[in-house]
Amino acid sequence: MLDIKFVRENPDIVRENIKKKFQNNKLILVDEVLNLDEKNREVKFHGDELRSTRNSLSNQIGTLMREGKKEEAQEIKVQVNKINQELITNEKLEEQYTSELKEKLMRIPNIIHSSVPIGKDDSENVEIEKFGEPYIPDYEIPYHTDIMESFSGIDLESARRVAGNGFYYLVGNIARLHSAVISYARDFMIRSDVVTGVMSFEEMDAMMYKIEGEDLYLIGTSEHSMIGKFKGQILPKASLPYTMTSYSPCFRKEKGSHGIEERGVYRIHQFEKQEMIVVCEPEESYEWYNKMWQYTVELFRSLDIPVRTLECCSGDLADLKSKSCDVEAWSPRQKKYFEVGSCSNLTDAQSRRLGIRVKGEKGNYYPHTLNNTVVAPPRMLIAFLENNYNKDGSINIPKVLQSYMGGISKLIPNKNK
Repeated sequence: MLDIKFVRENPDIVRENIKKKFQNNKLILVDEVLNLDEKNREVKFHGDELRSTRNSLSNQIGTLMREGKKEEAQEIKVQVNKINQELITNEKLEEQYTSELKEKLMRIPNIIHSSVPIGKDDSENVEIEKFGEPYIPDYEIPYHTDIMESFSGIDLESARRVAGNGFYYLVGNIARLHSAVISYARDFMIRSDVVTGVMSFEEMDAMMYKIEGEDLYLIGTSEHSMIGKFKGQILPKASLPYTMTSYSPCFRKEKGSHGIEERGVYRIHQFEKQEMIVVCEPEESYEWYNKMWQYTVELFRSLDIPVRTLECCSGDLADLKSKSCDVEAWSPRQKKYFEVGSCSNLTDAQSRRLGIRVKGEKGNYYPHTLNNTVVAPPRMLIAFLENNYNKDGSINIPKVLQSYMGGISKLIPNKNK
């Protein structure tokens, strides 16, 4: 959420930013916000005048009562009562304007960083750098669910009977591999109205499950609860930065394409995720941004998976994000990269929405918040299986993961046992 003072002083910058995000339907919000802001300030000023007058009159009442001038004091009391009634009406207006102003401010996108490329959607994202050499073997790599089934490692049919499409059971060594990746990612990171506060209304509607009859949502990432834990807090400056890594089950609607490459465990309703969260000084946020996406790259490279990073263009940025990049893993079967994680700097958009402040020497201020996907195993598993798949159907286990797999260096499919 933008600072109303910034919008008031820089309306043209805000409008241009909306245009860069190709959300021209939101341009009207700027005028609506400015109009509400003017009304709100007028109402607040009038309220201050009324309270000042009431205080002055109340002092007069005390003086008149001490002087025995009860009739004059009573006349002034009538004036005070009228002011009190007017204040009630005025305060209701102030509450209304404040609420409407906040709601509209929350719909205006965050100011994007000057380095963000301008583009309409993810097709115009820009490749930054490749890490590791993508390769295409001289033998066929099966579809990821076929690989899992060769190890008796997945049961989609039973999951469909229980919960419908978009769910799965992992079994045996594939389940063990899933757990190993999560544990390794956690150790790797150690070494190295909350929902409306952390994401836009549009994202909530498109992505998240709302619990019927409750003011509760199923989280789509642990970012929601991890940032939310600071809601309404004034943080000591000496405690910054807060650096956290968190594991959680996640739930998403996953609307959109469901072609052959989107089936299996690529696009699912429930999955596990290891996330990294940072709450830091504003001037340090882009330094942290660059560190965070590099952690994900290092993790994937340690598992022998080639990756690349893509700079998200303006039209692909969610409203709260100032800058974001995707990490994509190489798929030798598809002969292309696919998304496995993302890193985002939200500057003070989340902290302003949630009322998270830092106690500074010259007053309180809003910290910056960042999030980064360390690993989301369903897609990680696809990348891992394809990039470590051998011609005989076995799967190599990289050395860094072997201790999490009981010392196993290679998985052998059931047909070869």
